[in-house]
Amino acid sequence: MVTANASNPDYDRTSELKAFDDTKAGVKGLVDAGITEVPRMFHQPPGKIQKTSVLSDTQITIPVIDLEGLKKDPIIRKETVEKIGNASKKWGFFQVINHGIPLSVLEEMKDGVKRFYEQDLEVKKQYYTRDYTKPVVYNSNFDLNTSLAVNWRDTFFSLMAPNPPKMEDLPAVCRDIMAEYSKQVQNLGNLLLELLSEALGLKPDHLKDMDCGRGLAMLCHYYPACPQPELALGTSKHADDDFVTVLLRDHIGGLQVLHEDNWIDVPPTPGALVINIGDLLQLISNDAFISVEHRVLANSIGPRISVACFFSTSVMSDSRLYGPIKELLTEENPPKYRETTVRDYVIYSKGRGLDVDGTSPLLHFRL
Repeated sequence: MVTANASNPDYDRTSELKAFDDTKAGVKGLVDAGITEVPRMFHQPPGKIQKTSVLSDTQITIPVIDLEGLKKDPIIRKETVEKIGNASKKWGFFQVINHGIPLSVLEEMKDGVKRFYEQDLEVKKQYYTRDYTKPVVYNSNFDLNTSLAVNWRDTFFSLMAPNPPKMEDLPAVCRDIMAEYSKQVQNLGNLLLELLSEALGLKPDHLKDMDCGRGLAMLCHYYPACPQPELALGTSKHADDDFVTVLLRDHIGGLQVLHEDNWIDVPPTPGALVINIGDLLQLISNDAFISVEHRVLANSIGPRISVACFFSTSVMSDSRLYGPIKELLTEENPPKYRETTVRDYVIYSKGRGLDVDGTSPLLHFRL
């Protein structure tokens, strides 16, 4: 593989990317081969890593919201709706505890992801593809050929709803937990959509009836230990192109949220799940809720495991159009976006790559 010095005019990025992709071993393959320096294709452009100051003040972090008791007690529910509404308007992010998914299921899901990546390479290679119509898509960086720098991360993806893959098509080392966890996340997602609907002043089933919870894409990330974390990023700055994301993380930190032009650390909270508003919910709420940029730092310790569940039908064909919800519009609050299908939005968003031009894909759909 080409690992040319940054000052080398003969550096051939295209060949380096192809050689890397052809190994089908991802970033983990580089680490397993014993590299001690980060190859040039991973080097972030100047200013991308420390673009703005990082506030690590422990007083400032995303809200943690307790979901205990809200199904039984209308007063608790009302208070929870208010907290979720405030967090969705101000932060676009919050964590939930007492969310109903057993700790044993969370742990087994993380273990299942680790088993997938740490199994025999020849078994893993059969899932390596860039064809997103396959039931399981394993690769390193969906935007490998369009990004400014490759991220220090491998991912496998599966669309678990509305038409889940056949069990035999899922990886043997984690198929049972993928099926179980996705069911649990869908239940939590339905509850979150009810609370978000109420926070917008709508009936509880409004977002669910719009099919915001119909699709569920599961992205299982593996961030190996990085020998030079100051040069690379685990995931570049981006916002999510879905309605809502439910994120499961391990104990290794690295997630940061952009809040008022500062990068804010989101330290791991045992048993908690991170929830964030996606672009499509910002669009249909007509900017009442915000989809906020976030990133993952590279780390000298690892591997870091995370599982992001996107409520979205992703690139699946579906003719349903989404625009600002009529009940939220007034003369003072006219529609800010044109209608789009989920597929068209996702294709436009993914086609640009992460953090290539520094602007949100939402601007393309703005009236």
